Amino acid sequence: MRKYMNYVGTIIEESLENTDVLNGVKISKTKIEKVTARHSTPWIKQWTVHSVEIPDNQAKGVAEQISKVLDSKHSWYADFKSEAKHYIIFRGRVFFIDRQSQGQYDAARQYGISVGIPEYQVNFRVENF
Repeated sequence: MRKYMNYVGTIIEESLENTDVLNGVKISKTKIEKVTARHSTPWIKQWTVHSVEIPDNQAKGVAEQISKVLDSKHSWYADFKSEAKHYIIFRGRVFFIDRQSQGQYDAARQYGISVGIPEYQVNFRVENF
């Protein structure tokens, strides 16, 4: 079993109205994807996907900051997780999930769908680790 205290996840740069939050996280990898119909974001040409690492003691603050700067005109989310917990972040709402609770994942999924995130993008589920 892998043990890690830091949170790892992804932040799509184009989802942010203010990218200053990226200065406070460790970016381990960046991948640029050309937008296709499957991305469901026709107003932009690419996704700049940052793989990030966030120390446990900063995760809550980073999650709250992201929730304030996610695009206010379009539906996006960001997420990062540790071995036991998972932050799923929408504009104005942060879910802090026990990774063993399918009910908590279902609540985040339903919320995501209700704010316009495509169903296939919010396929959150309990994972064995």
